[in-house]
Amino acid sequence: VAMAATRSVMRAVRVFEFGGPEVLKLQSDVLVPVPKENQVLIKVHACGVNPVETYIRSGTYARKPALPYTPGSDVAGVVESVGEHVTAFKKGDRVFTLETLSGGYAEYAVAAANRVFPLPDKLDFRQGAAIGVPYFTAYRALFQKGCAKAGESVLVHGASGGVGLAACQIARACGLKVLGTAGTEEGMNVILRNGAHQAFNHRDPSYTERIKACTGPGGVDIIIEMLSNVNLDADLQLLSRSGRVMVVGCRGRIEINPRDTMSKESSIIGVSLFLATEEERRECATAVLDGIEAGWLKPVVGLEYPLEKVAKAHEDIICSSGARGKMVLLL
Repeated sequence: VAMAATRSVMRAVRVFEFGGPEVLKLQSDVLVPVPKENQVLIKVHACGVNPVETYIRSGTYARKPALPYTPGSDVAGVVESVGEHVTAFKKGDRVFTLETLSGGYAEYAVAAANRVFPLPDKLDFRQGAAIGVPYFTAYRALFQKGCAKAGESVLVHGASGGVGLAACQIARACGLKVLGTAGTEEGMNVILRNGAHQAFNHRDPSYTERIKACTGPGGVDIIIEMLSNVNLDADLQLLSRSGRVMVVGCRGRIEINPRDTMSKESSIIGVSLFLATEEERRECATAVLDGIEAGWLKPVVGLEYPLEKVAKAHEDIICSSGARGKMVLLL
């Protein structure tokens, strides 16, 4: 009992009920979690904000955490302590995570040791917080589910956000022809600096015609789709024979004509990092760490918010006019 009394407290965001951004409550008296065996406690310097976290918070997502909970999975920081049997990390190591057990929107977070990776000195903590979900998702969409091959073409729809830029960098490094769309001039420039051969403004009413002119009659082999409830019908017109649309993001329903898939034997494939096997996650991790080592994996950090402004971050990631990199919370 005496031990419990001395356990330190931290600031953390807590959600007590599902709802809008206002349900994100910053509290300063949350107990710092203690790492159990095969777990690592990280002092968080930065945490990525992903669109999926807004869906979970609203209660509309398929997976609902038990309330109350702390959101956030992509943290970067320094190892504070390790549980039993952890040999890969020690206090003071710079690390990033793919997911946390206690929630990343907090000053400290616990993660399973096999979801923690070394953060090389060439990347800062903000960049470290932009790796996990975006790069693992992009790799899974392109290769594990999309079966991408060098020489094929890929259209990244909504390419200026976290997953989009990750997909551009990975696809370019692996020998694909990369096309990307964004909603602003600035977004298009970011895409071109990060691996896209050509960029298109998806607010331009004739942008699909421009993509067709660029790909020729063959069409595009793979589409990485962040907003399928808006674009899926048009995507099916852009595909090549045996082309595939990888559904990475969706915010509602859409009507399509299944005949469009028959004429090209094309596929619509859902992507969920949550369903990756241990082996698939290891493959993603290897590809990501190799990319950092080789120098082509360079996370682009977009808007930055202090923990106090977390509700604003959740509002902006859904309502902003165009992303420019990965949104992060700074601690």
